[in-house]
Amino acid sequence: MNPAGTPYVLPREQTDLPADVAAAPAPALPVFAAPFALRGADPDGTDPALLAEWMARPHLLESWEQDWDADRRRADFQAQLAGTYSRPCILSLDFAVLGEPELGTRDIAYIEFYRAAKDEIGHLYDSAPGDIGFHIATADPAVIGKGIMTGWIATMVTAVFAANPDCRRVMGDPDHRNQAICRSLTKAGFHRVDEFDVRPDRRIALYAAPRTPDDMPVARA
Repeated sequence: MNPAGTPYVLPREQTDLPADVAAAPAPALPVFAAPFALRGADPDGTDPALLAEWMARPHLLESWEQDWDADRRRADFQAQLAGTYSRPCILSLDFAVLGEPELGTRDIAYIEFYRAAKDEIGHLYDSAPGDIGFHIATADPAVIGKGIMTGWIATMVTAVFAANPDCRRVMGDPDHRNQAICRSLTKAGFHRVDEFDVRPDRRIALYAAPRTPDDMPVARA
């Protein structure tokens, strides 16, 4: 049973939390100007099937290891939406920005925004209740390697701060071997905090984009 009272347990969500961390609301979704748009994932629509197809693609299967069917994805969405830990989202792009207006606006990526202090990374640094982390799965190969997603990440940080006045830092925690996303985070203004072994089979590189220089986090020993 997760903190929201649903039977589906979100693997990274922590339950033994200080009162101020437990009381933090779910992240407010940032708003983006064209060519991007963000919407919450809909567990009752076609999004579970869309994510099932996306996560079976080789590049996402390797990095996310979530080759789940639509029913499990639906349960995952429902558990996220029932609580305050995280919010699942779909990012779309107007392909006119790539010189292909005939393609219109297409869904290109899955995004999760989560309260970092409620996550397994919360004990790795001096986390605050309002800190927000994000995960990104870029599904459409047409936008990979063109600077599109790096540009979005930089815009995302500003948008998250605008939507969440209590957020002092935006956190990223890619696999330490994923050099592409590590480079993107650096280009987007993130700073590397340190590397950590969060599980026997997972080592991450922790990154932070602080609201002010004084908000840069410190790794815990």
